[in-house]
Amino acid sequence: MRRFIGIVAVVLGLWSCKSGQNYQGVEMLTYDTYRTDELDRSLDSFRVKVDTLLIDSAVNIEWFSLFPDEVLQELVQKALENNQDLEIAAESIQQAQAALVIQRSQMLPSIGYSGAAQRGNFAGFDLGSTQNVFSGFGSVNWEIDFWGKYRRLNEAAQANILASEEGQRAIKLSLINTVANAYFRLIEYKMRLEISEQTLSLRDSMLSIIEQRFDKGIIAEIDLNQAQIQKAIAAGSIPIWERLIVSSENLLSRLTGELPDRKDIGIALLDQPEEISFPEILPGELLVRRPDILIAEQDVIASNALLGAAKANRLPNISLSGVLGVAGSQFSSLGSNGASWNLGGSILGPLFNWGALQRQVDIEESRTRQAVLNYERTVLSAYEEVENLLYSIQSLKRELVARKDHVEAAVKAQFLSQERYNQGVTSYLEYLESQRQAFDAQLNFAGTKQELLSSYAALYAALGGGW
Repeated sequence: MRRFIGIVAVVLGLWSCKSGQNYQGVEMLTYDTYRTDELDRSLDSFRVKVDTLLIDSAVNIEWFSLFPDEVLQELVQKALENNQDLEIAAESIQQAQAALVIQRSQMLPSIGYSGAAQRGNFAGFDLGSTQNVFSGFGSVNWEIDFWGKYRRLNEAAQANILASEEGQRAIKLSLINTVANAYFRLIEYKMRLEISEQTLSLRDSMLSIIEQRFDKGIIAEIDLNQAQIQKAIAAGSIPIWERLIVSSENLLSRLTGELPDRKDIGIALLDQPEEISFPEILPGELLVRRPDILIAEQDVIASNALLGAAKANRLPNISLSGVLGVAGSQFSSLGSNGASWNLGGSILGPLFNWGALQRQVDIEESRTRQAVLNYERTVLSAYEEVENLLYSIQSLKRELVARKDHVEAAVKAQFLSQERYNQGVTSYLEYLESQRQAFDAQLNFAGTKQELLSSYAALYAALGGGW
């Protein structure tokens, strides 16, 4: 009994060992505030490990509380329900889950069966009398995971599942951002079309007046030509915006899993909110919110586990096997002489393989270093993206104020210039220049407003969603 207990203790001790080092997290530097906060920033260093820092809300995708446009909300919801990219990502998760089940099965005994029926006179090296041999056996084979090779492979498979899940969440965030960006461009193009149509109507009316004055010999032909040019410019811009509207509508249709069709809009561009509040997400929290960073960390975990498995391959494999069944010369007499059985164990280990197993360890060590470097690069890219978006939103707000003042001044100048021209106080060229400035000012305002709204959508994805 003491020997048995001793053997069991040794086996359990070996079973609890795993080759390689357990994942300890990745050392990262991060600031406690963003540049746009205009506060003194301190540089902090800490070890990131997602299973100890994970924020519960990071898995939620709540878009509707940010933008009040119900049409946009409906488009986002349709996209989340019908988009093929999300369905492809869901299939990837199922594949990763199935791969984990396969990997776990390697740690369990393999149970099989066999049956045979033979007739002949050849047995070994001698020819004997002709006889029948019938047999049926059940077999068990079990490779004991003393060195933790299969447990390390399980860790890698689990990391692949988590990476697949975060990959699907990354696609969701990207999809929301893409749908919102396409929608904001659609309402921008419709506003540009409206501006162009209004400008065309104004210039067409002015052209009629110019033609009448030219016919009466009041003005020179150059004024008529200039009026015709300005009308043609406004008319030529209309097909451009119509074409872009159709392409935006078709893009939204594809993103929502529908055939190309017209798309209504909810809130017009001018009425869209210019101030949208986001929850405060500190730079350090991005490390456990953004799916691309979480995917990069799971890659580090998987690489670390595969390194441990590669180290275990240099150690001997210990296996147990057993066979239990019946055999006889007649099928009807199987088992009449008792059961046939066999128990055994084996050890198989590498002795000399020209350094191949060590080179595999070197490869996995290199891949682990690559994964860590990729993680660090992903974090830096995330900080860059968020910082750029925060500053862009601040600067776009200031630019939008200037664009709005520009529009008001240009439209008023256009009206006054027309009055001055009608009274013969100024030249037609001055009036044309004021028309051009008013037209450009309105188009630029629409572009800036769309860029601001799209930046809000991009910031939602960059911060990792979760509201």
